[in-house]
Amino acid sequence: MIVVSDTSPIMNLAVIGQLQLLERLYGVVSIPEGVAEELKILAQYHNELQGIFQQDWLKVCRVSNLLAVQTLGLELDQGEAEAIVLAQEKQADLLLMDEKRGRKIAQQLGIKVLGVMGVLLQAKEQKLIDAVKPHLDELMTRAGFWVGDKLYRQVLEVAGET
Repeated sequence: MIVVSDTSPIMNLAVIGQLQLLERLYGVVSIPEGVAEELKILAQYHNELQGIFQQDWLKVCRVSNLLAVQTLGLELDQGEAEAIVLAQEKQADLLLMDEKRGRKIAQQLGIKVLGVMGVLLQAKEQKLIDAVKPHLDELMTRAGFWVGDKLYRQVLEVAGET
């Protein structure tokens, strides 16, 4: 399975101590150079990201189609634009991205997208975690990840935790 990630899923899972879920679920995860740069900056403020690039399952890749990145960059930040283009170039099976506008554009381009909450649901389904709720709560409190009440209830319902 070919998986590409934007910054948010990696950062948020690292903050709650669940970064290893990405390796356990997907094996290798590719990120574009723009996401790597964002993670380097964030590592200055989040100790949980220290040593992120020493993980052999996280592969930094160069995007070839810079025109596509530039075009997407009119609506998205650099990391998101590069992640979408890298997913296209690698013909990825999955793009990990949380940002709503980026997800919508990726889906319009035919790319399957999953956010950090979807990663938690997959992890529970594969019995890598016992429950989604404690991790979802931690995302909201420790990582500052915003989840509306309706979506919160929906995720817990899908997880069978209502």
